[in-house]
Amino acid sequence: MALALTTLTMARMKVAVLRHSFHGTRAQTAGMGAVLGALLAAGTIYLAFISPDLQAAAYAVWLLGWMLGPIFMGGGDETLRPEYFSLLGLPPRRMAAGLLVAAFVGIAPLVSLTALLGLLVAGARLGVVNALAALPAMALQLAVLVLLSKVSVAVVGLALRTRQGAIASGLINGAILAALGQSWVLFVAFGQTGVPAAVWYLPSGWGLLAVRGEWWALAALAVLAALLLGAWAALLTRRAGAARPSARGRRPMRAATANGAIIAKELRTWSRDLVRNHQLTFALSYGVCFAASPLVLGWDGMLPYAGPIFIVMAAAMAANLYGTDGTALWLTLMTPGASDVRGRQLAWLSAHAPVGIAVTVVFTAIADGPWPLILALLPALLGGAAGLVPLVSVYGLVPGTDPHRRAGNPLRTSEDDGGMTGLAYLMLALVLLTGVPAGLVAIRYGWAGVAVGVVTGVLCHWGFGLLTERRLRSHGPELLDTMRTGRKPQTTVNSRFEQLSKTQKTIAGWCFGFGAIPLIPQGIVAAVFVANGMLRHSWFLATYMPPGLRYPVAAAFVALGLAMYGTGVWIVMPRSSR
Repeated sequence: MALALTTLTMARMKVAVLRHSFHGTRAQTAGMGAVLGALLAAGTIYLAFISPDLQAAAYAVWLLGWMLGPIFMGGGDETLRPEYFSLLGLPPRRMAAGLLVAAFVGIAPLVSLTALLGLLVAGARLGVVNALAALPAMALQLAVLVLLSKVSVAVVGLALRTRQGAIASGLINGAILAALGQSWVLFVAFGQTGVPAAVWYLPSGWGLLAVRGEWWALAALAVLAALLLGAWAALLTRRAGAARPSARGRRPMRAATANGAIIAKELRTWSRDLVRNHQLTFALSYGVCFAASPLVLGWDGMLPYAGPIFIVMAAAMAANLYGTDGTALWLTLMTPGASDVRGRQLAWLSAHAPVGIAVTVVFTAIADGPWPLILALLPALLGGAAGLVPLVSVYGLVPGTDPHRRAGNPLRTSEDDGGMTGLAYLMLALVLLTGVPAGLVAIRYGWAGVAVGVVTGVLCHWGFGLLTERRLRSHGPELLDTMRTGRKPQTTVNSRFEQLSKTQKTIAGWCFGFGAIPLIPQGIVAAVFVANGMLRHSWFLATYMPPGLRYPVAAAFVALGLAMYGTGVWIVMPRSSR
């Protein structure tokens, strides 16, 4: 009775919080995520009519998404935190059960449950008994997905409480993400041309096995769910009682200038903040593993790019530099004429440039070039990242949690997961663009690209830093209020977008949000695959067309993407008065 009351109360609390929190930008982000998730779920259900192997592979992807997605997006759903109930004296298992039931309330579990309807479709195609077996399989499969996500986040959060754990977690997570991005290497290396048989025996495939008559899989799902619930309960206890690392024995900070003090403070932060330790080692592990994966095939052509990949990923991890410091910005604002931008830039370079240069030089020497291209990209990306990190974090600031007020989940540095993820993707694109001029000149004219890279890096470092300083001086109080309250300041002048009707806003949002799908993957990338003879490849429609329709289909998608962006620009573009 007590257990049922606890779970029901927590579920009602979650519903109440969500009902009052989905508004404004957060509601739009959640709506876009729900639409994308519904499309993916519909695709998974469609696979039940095509191939059981593809369906099993799709559920394996859902499993990886539940396990790794929350780790890379701020620690997962923290609407209800264990710290909120620490004074109630609830037993760990009852608290874990209540939080588990509350975890099923939300968009992500609903989308996953929709995708699991593919089990019902697969069972109905085999018989009535199989269709009935799909119902408990769906429930148990969803419970396993949610619990695996909770346990993964709890393990990583516990690891981030020690420096060794933060470094090890960053290395492992970076290697896993790089392996997923380079999975084609393993398929080619081991001669795998179809779906691996191992996906059937992952926990994500047990529900499908149960539907197909392997009744032991239902029992295995139930046992695994019970074990994960017990593990999560134990981890919740460890989370509540974990201690923070001691700072005793540190040398005092000595600096002769203001910039020197800022650099020393930032470098101390990079060495002491375990979240930053995790981010730096994650970027390094991702860059090295991603570039070294083709060595399995005996090809070392990607090794020289390990350093540039590390720099770009490290910049993405630091995209919300000012936001993660919380309200500490008031220290700078209260000092007339003070600015910490140049000090932060030099500190970021001091922490990342030696690692990036060392990795680049060593791996390029192993691969014996191409020296002009790599040495042109290196200064351009370093200067671009050092300039863009403070600039993007000021113009696109996402309110963060003050470090001393962070919850028991160290991955949770902000309440706006969507904003943090969008800022990281924006940083990836912008930093890559800073290396394009030097790369093109190096490919065309060789060593002349190095000079272009140095000039580009210096200009980006100086120019973007100057823009950041001006932004802080002109909008410093507003930024501090945003970080303190978590709300953007209200403007008195309506923008063109705010003057649009609800229908126009919806159309413009869809055009800008989904225009990249037909333009880049279905258009440009598909045309490249067709040109290279890569047919019937993944979800690229043009690769499945007859020979005479491949390029026209790719061109049509490019035209559709450009038309969507053009429509969005035309809608929001100011109208001249008649």
